[in-house]
Amino acid sequence: MTLLITIIVLAVIFDFINGFHDAANSIATIVSTKVLTPFQAVLWAAMFNFIAFFVAKFIIGEFGIADTVSKVVLEEFITLPIILAGLLAAISWNLLTWWLGIPSSSSHTLIGGFAGAAICGAGFNSIHGVVIVKIAAFIVLAPMIGMVASSLITLGVLWAYRKVNVHKAENSFKKLQLLSSGLFSLGHGLNDSQKVMGIIATAMIAVGQIDSIQNMPDWVPLTCFAAIGLGTMVGGWRIVKTMGTKITKVTPLEGVCAETAGALTLFLTEILKIPVSTTHTIAGAIMGVGAVKRLSAVRWGVTINLLWAWILTIPISALLASLVYLLITFIGIE
Repeated sequence: MTLLITIIVLAVIFDFINGFHDAANSIATIVSTKVLTPFQAVLWAAMFNFIAFFVAKFIIGEFGIADTVSKVVLEEFITLPIILAGLLAAISWNLLTWWLGIPSSSSHTLIGGFAGAAICGAGFNSIHGVVIVKIAAFIVLAPMIGMVASSLITLGVLWAYRKVNVHKAENSFKKLQLLSSGLFSLGHGLNDSQKVMGIIATAMIAVGQIDSIQNMPDWVPLTCFAAIGLGTMVGGWRIVKTMGTKITKVTPLEGVCAETAGALTLFLTEILKIPVSTTHTIAGAIMGVGAVKRLSAVRWGVTINLLWAWILTIPISALLASLVYLLITFIGIE
């Protein structure tokens, strides 16, 4: 029971860290365009992160992404030490990338850690290959969908506003950015909070407290959504700088297009029940609006560095989790 409580506490801590690590994703453009101050922006994003709980619970009616995460490792191979090792590795990697200002994926860190610990403890036959391949595919697909969607939305908006006074249009888009950033924060809350829910539910299933993710008590999702909202309020200013200014300069019009495309991508993956990276999604969307101006408007050098961080996240977190698992078993934690 003590180990289960430790895992739940660490999982909530991870969700909190996820909130301030990924805060930049939903507020980077709205801060860089000076629509809101950083403090106002994190409050705005945090509110929508928490509202996402009510959307998932009462409108969608299920926590599909949490269910997918719980199936990364086959149920018969899941143990509390495996979950503990995965969480410790994910927290460590998240804090390191936050400190370095690298917008890596909290989602893939958690999934890589969970899978890596399971492989170390029970071999490759312990993981659900189809689920992991599907998640890994969206490392590429999520930013591509975001990029294509934002490019198309930007082209459509530019055509629709081609005869409108530039100053008047900019004021309109500053107001619209409040809505678009709110929608993206809603998608962020829907996607990212459920990943930790899946881990907690898996731990509870492993000790026999519940028999399926559908039967987890309401305090689990409420705690996870609240934790990510509080984490967002703390903010992640190092990553705001990378996401909001280093990929491409963003105007209010482009901010609306990028956030709307990012939100639509996240809502799509919610329907598909696929955990994706909000970092990857919004980065792809920002690249899309930059590329509409001209390809040289996107700082492709920064983008390539981000891509390497994304690709390496799962294997590094898996390797780190394997080392943590070996340490845990050496100490004798069961």
